[in-house]
Amino acid sequence: MTIADARPTAVPVPTQSTYQNRVADYWNAEENPVNLELGKIDDLYHHHYGIGEADRSVLKVADPAERQERITAELHRLEQAQADLLAAHLGPLTPTDRVFDAGCGRGGGSVVAHLHYDCYADGVTLSEKQADFAGEQARKRHIDDKVRYHHRNMLDTGFPTGAFAASWNNESTMYVELELLFAEHARLLRRGGRYVTITGCYNDTYGQASREVSLINAHYICDIHPRSEYFRAMAHHRLVPVHVEDLTAAAMPYWELRQEADHLVTGIEETFLNAYRNGSFQYLLIVADRV
Repeated sequence: MTIADARPTAVPVPTQSTYQNRVADYWNAEENPVNLELGKIDDLYHHHYGIGEADRSVLKVADPAERQERITAELHRLEQAQADLLAAHLGPLTPTDRVFDAGCGRGGGSVVAHLHYDCYADGVTLSEKQADFAGEQARKRHIDDKVRYHHRNMLDTGFPTGAFAASWNNESTMYVELELLFAEHARLLRRGGRYVTITGCYNDTYGQASREVSLINAHYICDIHPRSEYFRAMAHHRLVPVHVEDLTAAAMPYWELRQEADHLVTGIEETFLNAYRNGSFQYLLIVADRV
């Protein structure tokens, strides 16, 4: 047997589109401080935005280093509030239940769900780098027996049918076709299982996607869907909404604070705020049951 033959065979990611390969390349190369610096505070790395009133007194701190530290902590607090809100809608769950984090990023959402319910969690990402990073965080927390991360395609996970009590997407639906996504969630969820998403979507009543939405798409290499498409695709795949909440107003303080965080700005902040203010873009929480 040669040395090459003795190596373990890696499980390949299922066949994916050229676009998905580009998304994977983007996240494998991504080292954005707005993601990494916030996560270093408590080793909960989120790839989403925040909600709630911001403590703007952090902007008045005189010492520059302390000011940066306080702003970073406040932005992370708002992101954590968003993660906690999503997790609160997954339950009730038991420690023997299994949940699915579709597009898990660096893994913060799966950890939050586990901390809420002591449940099993499986996170999936197209980025091998993210999956490895998240797995290492779970090992550091000594929860890797219940929280696991996989380098897989959320549209074709390979997990058993009906294996999950709950599943979610947190700002990751804009990277996939909704019909394919909800078909996989419906397959994975047991009857009566709960699906939750928090997502940015463009407002159909505005018309076609606005200039601001197009700029956001270009910035993140994504394709933001119209609001109506979520409900249409869910209906096709036995996912019945039980709660819908417009979080747009609650999201704006996060962006207003981040816009003034010189050490974390990415240049997209004003675009988000303009889109929220002109009504062309909305930030929604959708909770649905698998029937």
